[in-house]
Amino acid sequence: MEAVPFVIFVLVIIVFIVLSAYFAGKRRKELMEWAHSKSLSFEPSKHKNIDDQYPDFKCFRQGSNRYAENVMRGSWSEKPILAFDYHYETHSTNSKGQRQTHHHRFSAIIVGSDLVLKPLFIRPEGFFDKITEFVGFDDIDFESAEFSRKFYVKADDRRWAYDVIHQRTMEFLLDRPQFTIQFAGRDVLVHRSSRFSVQQFEQALEIASGILDRLPDYLVKQMKEGN
Repeated sequence: MEAVPFVIFVLVIIVFIVLSAYFAGKRRKELMEWAHSKSLSFEPSKHKNIDDQYPDFKCFRQGSNRYAENVMRGSWSEKPILAFDYHYETHSTNSKGQRQTHHHRFSAIIVGSDLVLKPLFIRPEGFFDKITEFVGFDDIDFESAEFSRKFYVKADDRRWAYDVIHQRTMEFLLDRPQFTIQFAGRDVLVHRSSRFSVQQFEQALEIASGILDRLPDYLVKQMKEGN
């Protein structure tokens, strides 16, 4: 009788492996078809240097065994883009002293700019943000109460944040799904803590490109003169 639970355990593992392979293959196929429909290249293999290529984006420097896969490259609205799924591992020890590995996966897109962008961080506002705001550690507030209520914004240069996130950009972001957005160097990163659907890849690309397209002319002029 002791062999029965072991056999069941092995069968469960086999089913899990088969299903995981099936869904991974299905996802690769869907992303490849979408990428090719947008004239993007598609590489399913692992890329292990994303964290070194984009050191300012901390989400790529978590844990160990870090890599990107299902990598898509090309241009979007005449801007260079990179889109991919990302993986990293963390470890913990259970009550029996056994080491456990936790796999984390999310998706991200990076849109390039020909301008040097100052650091800027935008994400959906959460419950704990309201608590920290109450004790004085608040984010940047804007004229739109709705935008300030829905988004947490941080920037070393508040004037820069106000210049970038003007009324038209606030309306643009309020009218679209929420993602985490970050500026660093010449790049705009958009991601979430989970993997994107094909539709969400497109939404994320439209958001990053839309923010850059809405930079005010006077700000673009200042940045070009600064370069």
